[in-house]
Amino acid sequence: MVPSPEARLQEKKLPVDGYGWSGGVFRPASFTGFLLFFFALLGGTGAAASAAAGSGPSADLVLRHGQIYTVDAARSWAESLAVSGDRIVFVGADRDVTGFIGPRTRVVDLGGRFVLPGFHDRHVHPVSGGVELTQCDLNSSADRDEVLQRLRDCVARLGDRPWLVGGGWDLTLFPGGLADRRDLDAILPDRPALLASADGHSSWVNSKALELAGVTAATPDPEGGRIERDAAGAPIGTLRESAADLVDRLLPETTAAERLAGLRLAVARAHGFGIVALTEASAGAETTATYDTLDRAGELGLRVVVSQHLGPEEGVGGIPALVRERAASHAPHVRATAVKLFADGVIEGGTAALLEPYIGGRSGLGIPNWSANALESVIVALDRERFQIHVHAIGDRAIRDTLDGLAAARAANGVRDARPLLAHIQLFAPSDIPRFRELGVIADFQPLWAYADAYIRDLTEPFLGPERSRWLYPIASVARTGAVLAAGSDWSVSSMNPLEAIEVAITRCDPELTTCDEPWIPEERVDLATMLAAYTIGGAYAGFEERESGSLEAGKLADLVVLDRNLFTIPAGEISETTVLLTLFEGRTVHGSLDSMKAKAAGKGGL
Repeated sequence: MVPSPEARLQEKKLPVDGYGWSGGVFRPASFTGFLLFFFALLGGTGAAASAAAGSGPSADLVLRHGQIYTVDAARSWAESLAVSGDRIVFVGADRDVTGFIGPRTRVVDLGGRFVLPGFHDRHVHPVSGGVELTQCDLNSSADRDEVLQRLRDCVARLGDRPWLVGGGWDLTLFPGGLADRRDLDAILPDRPALLASADGHSSWVNSKALELAGVTAATPDPEGGRIERDAAGAPIGTLRESAADLVDRLLPETTAAERLAGLRLAVARAHGFGIVALTEASAGAETTATYDTLDRAGELGLRVVVSQHLGPEEGVGGIPALVRERAASHAPHVRATAVKLFADGVIEGGTAALLEPYIGGRSGLGIPNWSANALESVIVALDRERFQIHVHAIGDRAIRDTLDGLAAARAANGVRDARPLLAHIQLFAPSDIPRFRELGVIADFQPLWAYADAYIRDLTEPFLGPERSRWLYPIASVARTGAVLAAGSDWSVSSMNPLEAIEVAITRCDPELTTCDEPWIPEERVDLATMLAAYTIGGAYAGFEERESGSLEAGKLADLVVLDRNLFTIPAGEISETTVLLTLFEGRTVHGSLDSMKAKAAGKGGL
């Protein structure tokens, strides 16, 4: 059997920090190993020893009287935590933190509040999602009538702009997931409109946009896409996958200022949800430059792994440009070290790649974006260049083809600490579940999708049948193999809030419900500790930063969140109602206020 990523790290005996993987989590190999790691950070044996004894130099910040879930190897709890600069220097009991309190130390009484490591979102689209917020935002519309009213409002604010652009419409609000150009024509007949669907795999356009693009009944479906048509063959107004490019190429260029404004909005949202690190799920050079600009201005407050997009039109020939972009001078918190591949589309649009045909009125096996041979070739080539490989894989064929490609990369290039990441991973063939651990592949689920909403009930299960539907989002089955779990939101496709996703993974129910009598595929429920690990130490591992973040331990970066309730003491159905009161990124407050927290705590008998 191919060794797991945990086993490989142990075999390699990676640097003397004394950490290694065991049982799916990072564990200190010994207390001596921990002290060596801490010594390296502080710069001397004496400093490490005195810090460990609680008698070292005073800290900048002390948080005490809390319920601190460290997510360390032992899943231990603490009461106090001390920070110097950007690092944690103490985690432990209230009685032992006093040695870190000096005349200039800021001391905050947590008043029993719950503390966790900061969250890691390993599949999210902050730049495009933020830009969408500045355009015609249709997200979270309750029904088709609300969508149309919001469109009217957008047109009223359009001014002299030549296009109506935006997105976020929900496929389930339209019969068969088909949005009609005539609805848009009635609202905006004289200017073109393009609105991306919430899942990002369809676009809704009006007749003017089709006219400008030259799309008619005679236009063939492009490779990797589909023009939805009426009975006479005329375009309905819904374009799937690459068919959207027929119109998208005509859109006015998004400016650098617009991207920067969008990213600022997205960053504020991320901080409000306790997110301190993320993976940008699909980026070109302009997106990477946007992160660089915000970071150099001191406004980013996130560590970002950029997944550079590589499409089948570029193939292996596009890799040298990605190598150059990775080597370019990036801001301190930005790394362009991953490459994103789209293996397929989505089940609700009939474009996810399947091993067996769709049923229930759909036909075919979906639309793989790469042939199996081409996908294998590009994965082998990317691995040879030591990129982290990040793949959108929804259907069971897409998952299998990607795993086959990763196995081929190992055979061709040898085993290395590659940490490939498969995102979404919705429909599994059961025989492929153990391969994640065997191949060292990180399972990056979007847990918020793992309940029976309208997408599942109306646009997924009827077209798969009950036997295949059993293997939708099998989070528990993958976890039981010992594979490393991470998690992502895929925002703006869905909510960025990790707490909503954590609740769904535990309950397999609508997060808007406080009680649920019929969880969806209850065999695939997981526990709270598993999901917290996926969003913290698992996410840190996926970003190659488990030695720096992901758990609250002396020597690591001071990335943490304070919540208004202890997740372990409330019903699972209330987790999504929890509020993030404070987010610290590398010791700096990026959401909430230490002053307001102290004031609230004082009312509860604090300092």
